[in-house]
Amino acid sequence: MNITDTDRFDTSRFEAGRNRLASLAYRLLGSATDAEDAVQDAFLHWQAADRQRIEVPEAWLTKVVTNLCLDRLRSAQARRERTAGAWLPEPLLDGDPMLGPADTFEQRESVSLAVLTLMERLSPVERAVYVLREAFSYGHAEIAEILDITESASQQHLHRARRRITATRRRGGGEVDQASARRVVEEFLAAASSGRTERLVALLTDDATAISDGAGLARTLLRYDTPQRIATVARAGFTPTPAKRRLAGGTPAVHYALVNGSPAILFVVGDRVAGAVTFDIAGGRIATVRGIAAPARLTRLGEAWRRHEPDTPLITRW
Repeated sequence: MNITDTDRFDTSRFEAGRNRLASLAYRLLGSATDAEDAVQDAFLHWQAADRQRIEVPEAWLTKVVTNLCLDRLRSAQARRERTAGAWLPEPLLDGDPMLGPADTFEQRESVSLAVLTLMERLSPVERAVYVLREAFSYGHAEIAEILDITESASQQHLHRARRRITATRRRGGGEVDQASARRVVEEFLAAASSGRTERLVALLTDDATAISDGAGLARTLLRYDTPQRIATVARAGFTPTPAKRRLAGGTPAVHYALVNGSPAILFVVGDRVAGAVTFDIAGGRIATVRGIAAPARLTRLGEAWRRHEPDTPLITRW
C-alpha cells in the first residue's frame, strides 16, 4: 500500500493533537494505559474516516475520544473493577504531557488524584461534561454536540458534577503552598520512620483517610479512617524490613516529588519506582494518604522518573 503525501499530512495533524487527546482521555478514565489505548483507537477511526469531509479535525477527534472513553466507563469489566473497590487513579509525575492544561485552578484540580477519585461517583456523562467544561473550556453547545445531548442537559450535568466536586474543594481549602506542603510531608516521613506515633497523629486532620492498593496483592483497597489508625499503619509501613526490601526488589532511596500536582514520596530502586505515597494537604495538615505500589499502576510514572533529574533523596538507603 502506497503512503501518500496526504496520508502523511493527516497523520501529522493527528500527532500534533495526540497529547491533548491523551490528557482528555486520562481525565475521563483515570488510567494512563487506558487513555493511550483510547487515543490509539481514535487514530484507527481517523485513518478509516473520509478525512476530506471532516471540517474541524480537532472537534471530530475530541468527540471520538470522548465517546470511546464513555464506552470504556460503561463496560461491564470497568464497572466490576471500580465497584469492587480495587481501583485507584494511575499517578503521573508532574511534567507528564498527559496531565494536560494547567493554566487555571480548575484545570489543575481536574487532574488531581482527589478529584479523579471523586469523579468515580459521577455518571459517565456527568464526568465527561465536567472534564470538557472545566479542563478544556468547551461551551455547552459544543459539549452537547460531542455527547449528543441538549445544551440544557449539559448544564444540568455540569451543575450536579460541580456540586459534588466543590465539596472536596472546600475541604481541601484550595491550592496549597508547595514549600509548606513539602515540609509537612518531610515531617510525616521523619515521624513515621522514627516511630513517633503522637507526632504522626498531630500531622493528620481529624477526618484523615489513608488508602492503599496493598502493592497489588490485596483484592480490594485497604482503607483506614482515624488518625490513630493511620499513624499506627504508617509507622509499621515506613519501618524498613528485609521482607519489604525483597518486595521492592532492593533497597530503595526515598525521594520527594510532585504527582498529579500533589506532594508525594517515591521509593526508588535504581531507576525503578517501586512505590508512591501521595498526600492531600488541608490547613497545613494531611487529609489523605494514598499508597500505590502495584507495578501496573506505576508503569508510566516510572518511565517519566527515568527521564527526570531528581533532587537529593530524603533517605538515601531506606
